[in-house]
Amino acid sequence: MRIELRQIRKSFGPVKANDGIDLIFEGGKIYGLLGENGAGKSTLMKILSGYQPPDSGEILLDSHSKSFKSPADALKNGIGMVYQDPHDFPPFTILDNYLLGKDTGLVLDFKDARKELTELASRYGFEVDLGAIIDNLSLGERQQLELIRLLAGGAQLLILDEPTTGISAEQKVLLFESIHRLAKEEGKTLILVSHKLDEVQELCDYVFILRRGQLVGESEIPCQTSSLVEMMFGQVPSRSERSSFILGEPAVQLKNLKISTYRLTIEDINLTIQSGEVFGFAGLEGSGQKLVLQACAGILHPEAGQMLINGTDTTVWSFHKLQKFGVAYVSAGRIEEGLVGDLSLTEHVILSLPEHKFLVDWKGSRTETQIRIEKYQIVGRPDTMAAELSGGNQQRLLFALLNTPLRLLLLEHPTRGLDVRSADWIWQLLYQRREEGTAIIFMSADLDEIIERSDRIAVFSGGKMSHVVEAHKTSVDECGHLIGGQL
Repeated sequence: MRIELRQIRKSFGPVKANDGIDLIFEGGKIYGLLGENGAGKSTLMKILSGYQPPDSGEILLDSHSKSFKSPADALKNGIGMVYQDPHDFPPFTILDNYLLGKDTGLVLDFKDARKELTELASRYGFEVDLGAIIDNLSLGERQQLELIRLLAGGAQLLILDEPTTGISAEQKVLLFESIHRLAKEEGKTLILVSHKLDEVQELCDYVFILRRGQLVGESEIPCQTSSLVEMMFGQVPSRSERSSFILGEPAVQLKNLKISTYRLTIEDINLTIQSGEVFGFAGLEGSGQKLVLQACAGILHPEAGQMLINGTDTTVWSFHKLQKFGVAYVSAGRIEEGLVGDLSLTEHVILSLPEHKFLVDWKGSRTETQIRIEKYQIVGRPDTMAAELSGGNQQRLLFALLNTPLRLLLLEHPTRGLDVRSADWIWQLLYQRREEGTAIIFMSADLDEIIERSDRIAVFSGGKMSHVVEAHKTSVDECGHLIGGQL
């Protein structure tokens, strides 16, 4: 199937997300779509996948003009998209979600669906527990379900929006093998929307680069990475170095902590983290590092052990009590857990304030929101809905909602979906926090980020915290071996 986009335009108020874009995608190839945050990549792909209509322009499939009323309509025409934040029903099982996205009959055919899902999962090397609740799955497992559902629906063009963000190295290898098989053996077209240029160089045949809603360049792959960066940003951005910092008194003390969910139990967690320390958690998805973060935030309560923050026993404190005490948590699920899609930026700022009056000062709140929009460089307005922001701008909004001062900041994949310049800028904000005495604990699937940004690293492997290492004394290779249970 040959797909052509002609003069696609889409605006959100004064913001021109897509400004007259022309692109052509041929069958059997893997394309990269690059650009900094807010360049218009996700908007363009949402138009192509039927999620939203263009203001003007035309989509042609094999020279026939098409307009899609919904993602289901696009899938009927062979186009499907796996979004950054999977579109599923977290309280339901894998099998239930699969049926809801596929079967439109009055009576759902569980037997055939179970057989079809099992066959597709086996064909592409995915392991799925059909009875597992979506809410308990990793992001990578949820993406696998989305991909299988689209393939079952007959997708000939698959759009993957930041598919490797927040997934384990193991899941990434499996995903890459599936992408190659789909394109090279089955003749499907794949579009990879990504900021990770090494992955684009490894996977793609051709790339298009957007900047400020316009197509500014294209190239065959492989090519010089520096030329891609220059087209994305207009110049090659410099990376700042992590400044040295004298750590303060113990901020977090975890003593013989044991945390359990129905899927995993992790125990014997003993850590002391100092004020101003940046502490990284490394490990495969589902190895237990998220449970420790959630226990520190009061989202989960430990079965045993003790947690002290600045010398105060907070082991059984609630999430809201810890918030008031100066503990903040930024989750990887931006819309599912961190934001409310149908609330405006102003409403988010109001809800994030530590104190609430009986009557809302809307004028003052809009002014404060505009200040935060400018400080955190969010492409949006005070009345913009959170769901209307790009993934990168949603991430900026999460940081804009953090209060000051903070004793402890807990982060899941803090630069998820951010381009290299935006990621570096976020870390400069985090370093400002450490200078204020905030202890920072973060988990990331990017070992380079963990080693570059951390003071110390706790390695999680097989549901255990196996090692604590000095970041400047280790390497990606050594951490990888530790994660794999070696050394």
